[in-house]
Amino acid sequence: MKNTPIERRLIDETIENFQIADFGKATIREVKAIAAKAEAESGVEFIKMEMGVPGLPASAAGVKAEIEALQDGIASLYPDINGLPALKEEASRFIKAFINVDLEPEGCVPVTGSMQGTFASFLTCSQCDENKDTILFIDPGFPVQKQQLVVMGAKFETFDVYDYRGDKLKEKLESYLKKGHISAIVYSNPNNPSWICLNEEELRIIGELATQYDIIVLEDLAYFAMDFRKDLSKPFQPPYQPSVAHYTDNYVLLVSGSKAFSYAGQRIGVSCISNKLYHRSYPGLSKRYGGGTFGTVFIHRVLYALSSGTSHSAQYALAAMLKAANDGQYNFLDEVKVYGERARKLKEIFLRHGFHLVYDNDLGNPVADGFYFTIGYPGMTGGELAKELMYYGVSAISLITTGSNQEGLRACTSFIQEHQYAQLEERMAIFAENHPVI
Repeated sequence: MKNTPIERRLIDETIENFQIADFGKATIREVKAIAAKAEAESGVEFIKMEMGVPGLPASAAGVKAEIEALQDGIASLYPDINGLPALKEEASRFIKAFINVDLEPEGCVPVTGSMQGTFASFLTCSQCDENKDTILFIDPGFPVQKQQLVVMGAKFETFDVYDYRGDKLKEKLESYLKKGHISAIVYSNPNNPSWICLNEEELRIIGELATQYDIIVLEDLAYFAMDFRKDLSKPFQPPYQPSVAHYTDNYVLLVSGSKAFSYAGQRIGVSCISNKLYHRSYPGLSKRYGGGTFGTVFIHRVLYALSSGTSHSAQYALAAMLKAANDGQYNFLDEVKVYGERARKLKEIFLRHGFHLVYDNDLGNPVADGFYFTIGYPGMTGGELAKELMYYGVSAISLITTGSNQEGLRACTSFIQEHQYAQLEERMAIFAENHPVI
C-alpha cells in the first residue's frame, strides 16, 4: 500500500482528541477543525470541501451601498423591526422578477440570514395549532436546521427523497400529513447537499397537499436560481425559479444574501410570507399572544425577541443588490456560475478514480453542476470514506448528517482553488491504488 499524503497516526490522534466516536456523525465544524489542525501539524494543504461557505468576492453593489449607509450614520439607529422600506419593496419586486409571484412588500421581512429566517419560521409555525407540533423535512437537507429544532425543543420527522421523486412523492408525504401532527414542511431547492431540483409537478404535489392539510411550506431558496442547466437570470422573463408559491397560499420563501450575492459575512436575508398567510390568524397564536396574525407575530413577537431587527446597514446592501438585479443591471448568476464549473471538474476527477455520484439522477436528467455534489466509493460507508479521505488531505461530511439514507459524502465546491485540481488528481490516484475496486 502506498503511503498516504498525511500520516494516518496524525489523523487518528486528532480525531481521538476531539472525542469523536463515529466520524460519520462528525459535524461540519468538527470536520473543519480537525482538517485545520492536521493541516497545521503536517504542513500538507487540505482540499476543503466540508463547509458551504461562499468563496467569491461580495457583490460590489452591496458593499458600496452599505459603506454609504454607514457613512451617513445609520449604525447609530435601530432598524425598523418591519424592515427597511426600500428593501421590502425590492424584495417584492425580486420575487415577481425571478419567480413570477405577486407578493406584497409588507410580507418581505429582513432577517439576519436565512438561518434566523428558518428559526423564526419554525417557532411561529410550531405555535399556530397545538395539535400540530412537528416539522417535516424532505431530506437530504441542511443539518443545522435540525439543530435549530433541537435547541428550541421542537419535534421533527424526516424522510430521504431519494426513492420518492415524481409521483411517488404524494403518497409518501400524505403518509405523514394524514396523521394531523405536521405543522410545516421544509426543503431546499436546489437541494443542499444533493443538488437535485424539485420540478413543477413535485412542487404542485407539495403545494396542493399543504392546502388540503392546512400546513405551511418553508421553501429554502439559499441557492436561488443556481440550477445552471437553465438560464434563470433574466428578470421578468421566463424561465423562472420554480416555487411552491405557484401552488399554495401557505408558504414562506427564504431568500438568502449569502450564496447568490456572496454576502454571507453580513448575515442578511429576507423571509417572504405569502399575502394570505401574513394576514391569517391562528388559534394557537391568539392564545399565546392575545391576538395577531402569522405575519405580525413573526415580526413583532418572534423576530423582536430574537434580535430586535436585522443589521441596519446590511439591509441597505441587500436592497441595492436586489434593485440592480431587478433592473437588469446586475446578473448575479454570472458571478456564481464558477461553482458549476468547479463541480464539473471535481466530479470528473473523482469518477476517473472509481468514485460514483450518489445523487446522480434528477428525474431522468443528470444532476446539475453547482455548489454541492455527492460522492461514494464501493464497499465503504459514508463515515468510513469521510475518515479515509482525511488521510489524503480531503475533508467532506458524511451524508448521514444531512438526513440522507445513502452511503456517501457531501462535497462543496466553494473553497476549491485552481492549483488544487492537480493535487486532487494525484491524491485520488493513490487512493484508488490503495483501495482497488474488486
